[in-house]
Amino acid sequence: MVIETERLKIRIASDDEMRGIIDKQTDEEMIKAFSEMLQECLDHPEDRQWYATWMIEKKDGTHIGDLCFKGLNSDGSVEIGYGINEEKQGRGYATEATAAATAWALRQPGVSRVDAETDPDNKKSQRVLEKCGFVPSGIMGEEGPRFYKE
Repeated sequence: MVIETERLKIRIASDDEMRGIIDKQTDEEMIKAFSEMLQECLDHPEDRQWYATWMIEKKDGTHIGDLCFKGLNSDGSVEIGYGINEEKQGRGYATEATAAATAWALRQPGVSRVDAETDPDNKKSQRVLEKCGFVPSGIMGEEGPRFYKE
């Protein structure tokens, strides 16, 4: 599965790539999160797209970040998370990747809404969501304010 934009290729990471991501982590929370994602991929290979890390790469193959969905919920919602490597930020890559992945997700059977959650102080991430057409839900999640797009 590959999503292409003008500048980017967004593809599902292999199990080995996901293991490599886990091995590079130093934060225990991130190790736990990526390990859970990999386990969900192994447990649900037919729904891998909703659990795997998606690699965000420039068209030349340079890895610049990643995104993920956090499972397809029974109400038709999926939550998206994303991050661009610090040295590549400020160039519109997060907006481009998030917009493309969100549009792709909303075209998938059973998906009615894409949710996202940001740290309350992460105004840049909130701006990415706004540019992609997300609106505040008025709900405060574990990490901060929640947004959605239908």
